[in-house]
Amino acid sequence: MKRLSFVSSKYFEKYNSKQPITLIKHFNKLKAIGRNSENFNFYFSNSAVYSSMIEGNVIDFDSYLRYSYSGMNNTGKSFKEIEDLKKAYSFAKEHELNLKNFLKCHEILSETIIEDKKYRGSFRDKDVYVFSSGKKIFTGAGKEIVKTEVERLFDDIGILVNRDLTINQVFYYASMLHLIFVQIHPLADGNGRCSRLLEKWFLSEKLGANAWFIQSERLYQKRKTSYYKNVHIGDSYNNINYDYSIPFLLMLPMALRLK
Repeated sequence: MKRLSFVSSKYFEKYNSKQPITLIKHFNKLKAIGRNSENFNFYFSNSAVYSSMIEGNVIDFDSYLRYSYSGMNNTGKSFKEIEDLKKAYSFAKEHELNLKNFLKCHEILSETIIEDKKYRGSFRDKDVYVFSSGKKIFTGAGKEIVKTEVERLFDDIGILVNRDLTINQVFYYASMLHLIFVQIHPLADGNGRCSRLLEKWFLSEKLGANAWFIQSERLYQKRKTSYYKNVHIGDSYNNINYDYSIPFLLMLPMALRLK
């Protein structure tokens, strides 16, 4: 069995001991939703809207549905951002999770949010920083190691996709992939959107198409303050500390309780 070289299983036992939800019980309830195209369209819309809202998009879910059905107010930048992301979710559903397809998803979802085409579907070639209230709170991986770090991550994803995992392990690793990707911050823009899509994509690879119905993006938006607090486990890529990862890892299963 190939060993993981980047994604740590170190925190799984602690994560599992603190897990308050019977994951298989709640996940099995998603089977009642069904798998027709209209259901996927609804949940991809849900995912795209809430993920975009986390990044400051002003269109909420009800407004998005109203604009979509009426055909009005659907030509602005905010609406187009959501449509781009929704297309990326649809692409992911029909394609294998690998680095090539992941970068294609970024190319699709970044059509509106990134003006310079060379940064769509490709790694950044400049250093990147995250600011809050005018203060720099995080520095991503150095531009010279971004490509190598993401390739290491996807090597481990390949191993995990082909490994037998319990449902608790699947949720644990899905959240870890989300968290690690955010720390690398390898893209010029769209890192948050891509990390949440990556998480969902991995769940679908391991648990099947019903995983696309998990409202994780909605959960993160509803608990945005906690989401940002929990994802912040260091002020730069060089000193992140995954010992503080448990509160973040425990957020994803809570999405199974959303109606």
